[in-house]
Amino acid sequence: IGLFTYIRELFAQTAESKQRGYKPGRFSFNVKGGRCESCSGDGIVQIEMHFLADVYVPCEVCEGKRYNKETLDIRYKGKNINDVLEMTSEEALEFFENIPKIKRKLQTLVDVGLGYVKLGQPATTLSGGEAQRVKLAKELSRQNTSNTLYILDEPTTGLHFDDINRLLEVLIKLRDQGNTLIIIEHNLDVIKTADHIIDLGPEGGDKGGEIVAVGTPEEISQTGSYTGIYLKPMLK
Repeated sequence: IGLFTYIRELFAQTAESKQRGYKPGRFSFNVKGGRCESCSGDGIVQIEMHFLADVYVPCEVCEGKRYNKETLDIRYKGKNINDVLEMTSEEALEFFENIPKIKRKLQTLVDVGLGYVKLGQPATTLSGGEAQRVKLAKELSRQNTSNTLYILDEPTTGLHFDDINRLLEVLIKLRDQGNTLIIIEHNLDVIKTADHIIDLGPEGGDKGGEIVAVGTPEEISQTGSYTGIYLKPMLK
């Protein structure tokens, strides 16, 4: 969502960075200069096993911190760049509360239920639902988002009830801005807030795939479909 760019720029603006002539690129673990060259900024080293799956261990040089010592010497509010990447979104939101452009992007991550995710967590380790919510956060951080079609596949998977409510607020905000959302979902808390439902059934798997009901949540609750049966008491 462009968050790390602002954080690198912030570290480059510290007095110590300016004295050493460090630029924002110094605080990137993707390019040479500030990263640990022993692990190429990964923080881990791959050990090839001939008859077993490869093993990944923390880099002995940087101890998993991705950067070289000179880069880690630079601190902002007592924290170096690795300390920041180890923060969760919620922790970072408090840490950067006085930096509006960083705070705004962090707030969107928390709003979509990703307050527990560390800033430095590799994208490849995110679940499908988490990756979708990162994309949602990116959209929320854009200015004047409207007339966009969003297709989401079970975005609430793995979320706590409170985080589902937060995500719903985000989805409703996107809708109210003039966007259209198509959501594939089994969670009744999401289904009951929909403007229009297409209920597929009558069963799951090979015994499903047919449209069994179409309409508003109130209309679906009056049908005999499984969704309608379980939705009805939630609308009272």
